[in-house]
Amino acid sequence: MTNKLDGKGLAKKIKAELQQKVQSLQSQIGRPPGLAVLMVGDNPASAVYVRNKEKSCAKVGIASFGKHFPAQTSQAELTQVIQQLNQDPQVDGILVQLPLPEHLDSTSLLYQIDPSKDVDGLHPMNLGQLLRGEKGLRSCTPAGVMRLLQEYNIELQGKQAVVLGRSILVGKPMALMLLEANSTVTIAHSRSQNLEVITRNADILVAAVGKPNMITAEMVKPGAVVIDVGINRVVDEAGNSRLVGDVQFDSVEEIAEYITPVPGGIGPMTVAMLLQNTVESWSTSIR
Repeated sequence: MTNKLDGKGLAKKIKAELQQKVQSLQSQIGRPPGLAVLMVGDNPASAVYVRNKEKSCAKVGIASFGKHFPAQTSQAELTQVIQQLNQDPQVDGILVQLPLPEHLDSTSLLYQIDPSKDVDGLHPMNLGQLLRGEKGLRSCTPAGVMRLLQEYNIELQGKQAVVLGRSILVGKPMALMLLEANSTVTIAHSRSQNLEVITRNADILVAAVGKPNMITAEMVKPGAVVIDVGINRVVDEAGNSRLVGDVQFDSVEEIAEYITPVPGGIGPMTVAMLLQNTVESWSTSIR
């Protein structure tokens, strides 16, 4: 029988632990942890994500310094806001909600964030520390995957891991984290040949391509661990929308040993790791 990896349940447990940590250290530090989420424009999906992040912050005891900017905000204005937040002693984490309007350069904005406040783990300094196996703030989604695998005592050492997708947000840091755990890692992507052969070889298969139901049962090795990072909104013929992953859940569930559901798998873990990074950044201020 396939075991579902319950990211929602684990995220709840992590938030409870963080809440206790915040309560125990707050008198010593003299203030709560602070997270600033910067959102530009009116992307409805982004608005939902930001609202959820702020609700989660409130539950844990993190102060929100969220800022919502009109779509036409300039690069210079946002750069100035980030630099002010870098200097603000109340703020431990800064996050730029992606995607941004087309006239803005997200990479250069991410470079402006102080690496010690880069709770998304995307600054070159933090990615470099991951590459070198040094301590640092880790990219939230792959860190959430690793924490979920650890919770279920899934053996990674010596296993064949295939990461489908090579984005800087998920695919590349995910591969580095699996490598750090002594897995043998293959990164597959849109130009990979014989994709089914590659994925069927995986003991651990991580799908992060953003294509609904792309991974079918024929592409999965029986007994594999399947991690579905994709969150895709699909609309049926009746006009009803629902969230699905990159994996055809019903058919793959029949043959995998472990699988993450969508929703309720990696999504909640990403938010939990963001909160963990913020509390981590805050708690280092007492050293």
